[in-house]
Formats: sequence, structure tokens, C-alpha cells
Amino acid sequence: MSQEGSGTGREEETYDLTVVSPRRGRRKREETVPLERELVLTSFMTHSPDALLVLDKDFHLRDSNPAAREMLRLPGGKPGTLWKCREMLRCKNLNRMELCGTSSCPLTRVLQQDESLQNEELLVGAKEEIFCEVSTSVTPIHIAEQPYAVLALRDLSALKVANQVRSNFVSMVSHELRTPLNSVHGFIELLWQGHMGELNDEQRLYLGYAQEGVQQLISIVEDILFMTRSDLGQFETKQQGVQLLELVRLVTRSLQPQALKAGVALVLEIAPEAPLLYVDPQRIKQVLNNLISNAIKYTPPGGSVTITASVHDAHFQMISVTDTGYGIQVEDRPHIFERFYQSNHSQQSKMGGYGLGLSIARLIVEQHGGTISFDTVVGKGSSFYFTLPILEGAKRQKATSRE
Repeated sequence: MSQEGSGTGREEETYDLTVVSPRRGRRKREETVPLERELVLTSFMTHSPDALLVLDKDFHLRDSNPAAREMLRLPGGKPGTLWKCREMLRCKNLNRMELCGTSSCPLTRVLQQDESLQNEELLVGAKEEIFCEVSTSVTPIHIAEQPYAVLALRDLSALKVANQVRSNFVSMVSHELRTPLNSVHGFIELLWQGHMGELNDEQRLYLGYAQEGVQQLISIVEDILFMTRSDLGQFETKQQGVQLLELVRLVTRSLQPQALKAGVALVLEIAPEAPLLYVDPQRIKQVLNNLISNAIKYTPPGGSVTITASVHDAHFQMISVTDTGYGIQVEDRPHIFERFYQSNHSQQSKMGGYGLGLSIARLIVEQHGGTISFDTVVGKGSSFYFTLPILEGAKRQKATSRE
């Protein structure tokens, strides 16, 4: 970047644009074309597909680009300082709660903290018929020692429609797959039990492989169906008083064949007098199943997987699933709860899986108001732990909130 005098005593900032054009053979010619900063910024404002607005500290609109005027249906020409933010944006969160005049207003937060705000989803529009869902970024700037805020609004309407169509399609396909897979699983079970005649050892062996494969397919379909329903806002929990020990016993009993095959011991360290939890039993069985089956998969023969419980605080119980396995590599740790994440590490990648189990576990735990995390040491094992609400604690919280 260089600066050149303008002849008026004022220095104008310019950009150096290098144009490379080929000549004969490998020889090239370079030309440097100076671009004035104001021209670049003006051209960017004019042609940007995102809506761009500049507001002062009193929330008056000082400038906007054509995309902003089209999105918000503002009059043509450069608006004057009498336009107030509330008159054209009237920001609301996704629950349609108006943010103007509240501490949650993105402009208020940016101007008070003097820090940028990135990619916050809002509803904007002064009138109900022109509301649109946008991803908002707000950047504070200072001109002549006066604070301003630059808003960039990206319309998400088309993207949201496309995502919903995709989610509906995946949900429909998953639902249609589930029915025939359950039928196949049921017929294999009938064959295994000898209802169609006695089986020899070799037939039982191959039927066992088929049953294991079908069960894996059913689990994949169920997980994908669960995630798409969650994305569509169709995920609900039916919470009730549940005894943790009985829940864990049901899960470990179903996973015992997998543990025996892997040569891994399952150990329960949960006191019978542990407090009742206020949870959806089917969902928490899903969390436990995902965590314990993962622990078995990543533990070498002769190792163990231990499930423990302890009181976290007056409202939550802490449940831990600890293994003596391979541990998680440093580069994989930040992504461990991401959907469809697959490790490139040879020891973990050969274990298979499709990367949804931990994402689903986190979603269910957070839906119950809890948190989930992990500790790990490479070569020694990992411990995944999460919190769930205690029945009595949940009752106390509800009573306090009513007061």
C-alpha cells in the first residue's frame, strides 16, 4: 500500500494492483495500477450482495448500500440522519422477541463493549410483511473520535428453505428405511431362535453376522432421523423420575455381548441409594449407549470401562464413563463433538463409525439442561462425564422460579 500527494496538501491512501500479462515464452510484464481507497470502498458498498449500513452512536442511519435499501425497502438516495434504527431494522431474536431498547440489542452491545459481533442470527424489518432472517455482523469503527457501527446483513431465507427441504428429505428417507430394516431384523431373529427349523453352528455364525450388520444399519438410520428431527425443531424430552442404576443396568446388559467380544470388562460403581434423576429415560439410555459402546470400541482387550455417579451440586448428578483405552489425539480433541467428524489417526480411523454418537449425546444432555465434557491421556484412556438434573433439585428450582 502506498500514499501519494493529491496536490491539495491532503494525502490519499492508494492500493497497488499488480497486473501480470504473459509475453513470449515465460517472460511476463508487470504493471502497477494505483487505486484510491475511497473508490475501492465505494465500489464495494455499491456492489456487495450483503446489506451494509452505517449507524452513529445515537442509532441514526448515516449510509447504506443498494442491497440494504432493497432488503429493508428504504427510499432511494442517501438517507438523512433522521432515520432511526428502530424505524427500519427493529431487530428481533429467533423467538420474535424485540431487541430494540434492551441490553441484548446487537448495536448496544457493540458500541458499549467496542468489540465486533460475528454471525448472529436475527429477524429484521420494520413491518411484519418485510421481516427476513439474516446473519448479522457488527463492527465498531471510530471516525474523528466519534463511534460508529457498520452492520453487515446476509439474507438466510433461501438457505433456510434449502436446509429445511434437505432435512425433510433425509427424514423421509430415514423413516422409509427403518420399516424394512426392522422387518429383516425380526425375520433373522425368528431364524436364530429356530422357528424355521434347527440351525447348525455355521448357519448360526453367518446369521449372527447378518443380525449384527442389520442392527448397525438400524442404529445409523435412527441417529440420522434423530438429528434431522432435532434440526427441524421436533426434538422433545418427556422427563420423569428415573433411577440411574436401573437405567445403566439396562444399557450395560444390552452391550455385554459387544464387551465380551472385545475382551473388555464393564464395571458399575453406582450406589443403589443414588438420588432419582429428572430425565427422559429413552434419551438418556441413548446417551449411555453411545458413550459406553464408544469406550468399548476404543479399549484394547483386557481393559475395562467403568460407569460411576456422584453428586455434582444441589441440582445435578455427575455421571462418568471411564475407559483404559487408547485416548484421544491432541488434534482430534477440539472436534470430538462435531457431526460426522472422523479422525485421521490410524488407530481410531480403523475402528469405523460415522461420527454422530457424541454429537447426539451432547444434544440430549444439553436439552436436559446439563453439560458434557471429557478428559483424556493418550495411551491411558478417556473419561466422558456429563450432568443430569436431580428430581428433588428440579422440583426446588421450579418452586423458586414460581416465587
